[in-house]
Amino acid sequence: MNYITTIDGKEFNVEIVDEKCVRVNGQELAVDFQSVSGQPVFSLLIGGKSYEAYIYPDERDWQVLLRGRLYQASVEDEREKRLKTAAGSGEGAGGEYHLKSPMPGLVVAILVSDGQTVEKGQTLLILESMKMQNELKAPRAGTVQRIRVKPGETVEQKANLLSIV
Repeated sequence: MNYITTIDGKEFNVEIVDEKCVRVNGQELAVDFQSVSGQPVFSLLIGGKSYEAYIYPDERDWQVLLRGRLYQASVEDEREKRLKTAAGSGEGAGGEYHLKSPMPGLVVAILVSDGQTVEKGQTLLILESMKMQNELKAPRAGTVQRIRVKPGETVEQKANLLSIV
């Protein structure tokens, strides 16, 4: 099965060959992808290198925290993509985006304020989890609205941290 995966605005053609092999943009990769204890934590082996990723569904897409960086990802099968394109239902950048915590942790710093204009990729806040500081970045340009946490506050996974309009 082929999928179109968009990560931070860049498209990848992903073909699942079998449970141990995928093809990304034509390049074949040996993979091992396992859930860790039923948590949103996954162990990923690609080409002999080991990675730990936190993955959870967002309002429409997926949020993936990998190596301290938060990625926005959407996944569509080829048929879905063709139907959306034919119907002209491309999504705009409008609407409110809610940044949610990808894992339980401690809010170390908030680097923006209410009403501040931010650019795509700009660091919004720093969340510490499992002794690792993670920069949570803006998935799109907009204006910060309703910061719901404070530095030093402990948050649960999927806690609403702030909104961007």
